[in-house]
Amino acid sequence: MGTEHEKPVVGWVGTGVMGRWMCHHIMPMASQMYVYNRTKSKTDPLVADGAIAVDSPSQVAEKASIVFTIVGHPSDVEQVYFGPGGLLRNARKGTIFVDMTTTKPSLAKRIHEEAIAVGCESIDAPVSGGDIGAREAKLSIMAGGIESAYRQIVPFFDLMGKSYALQGGPGTGQHTKMCNQIVIAGTMIGVCESLVYARKAGLDGEKLVSTIGKGAAGCWTLDNLAPRVLQDNFKPGFMIDHFVKDMGIALEESRNMGIALPGLALVEQLYISLQGAGKGTLGTQALVIALDNLNGLGNFINIENR
Repeated sequence: MGTEHEKPVVGWVGTGVMGRWMCHHIMPMASQMYVYNRTKSKTDPLVADGAIAVDSPSQVAEKASIVFTIVGHPSDVEQVYFGPGGLLRNARKGTIFVDMTTTKPSLAKRIHEEAIAVGCESIDAPVSGGDIGAREAKLSIMAGGIESAYRQIVPFFDLMGKSYALQGGPGTGQHTKMCNQIVIAGTMIGVCESLVYARKAGLDGEKLVSTIGKGAAGCWTLDNLAPRVLQDNFKPGFMIDHFVKDMGIALEESRNMGIALPGLALVEQLYISLQGAGKGTLGTQALVIALDNLNGLGNFINIENR
């Protein structure tokens, strides 16, 4: 994509805590960027960078030859692609749609089938890395779809992430993301139980994290989220409500495949207890609150900065 005229017109739907940064990183690849978000003010930073905000997904599809989406729930994805004013209603032939939302593998396949039916292509490409990964362009991107379409999107992925790979056909990106979320659920409870234990044993939390993080316990969650717990910072890099949605998809898929994932089921129940207590908009590191409640500790329960 050498000259300005060779750059495609690109669209982006969903400019929330992650989408805003992901869109920002790829703007140099676009001759023009059209953006849509349900809450229009969330497009303001991108408009300041030169993007044009429009009033519906279909207006994005009318303009762009490559369209990225990253929204909240499977129902939001369905609305954006299939609803009135949706992307596929007004898609230009040859458009490549790239859904980076974490959603159901079956929905990714449906988007692909309906995109093909109107002369377009689609890639499912959920990501891992949270708000930090999005801001720092260090996401891990898990793609599913047809290889020829994937190759055209690789230069964009290169600006958003540190790793990306085509996992297989339509839906396999979403299956890979489910594997990712299963690992995160198990890691998160391990990190949070460790911090509860450390506090009860009177250890210095920062020194603990610094020390065990350099050994076999070292992981992204310990490096990035344990410090937030120690600072009583439960603001979301990734929201509990969204994680519960992901775990629900993984458990539904595992039931469909006839496999039991008891560790995942336990962590899901603990997170649902936080949703029930009105804490669904906190970050996933707030799992420590559920563990404190179980143990009658309650140290984090009434902190105001959430």
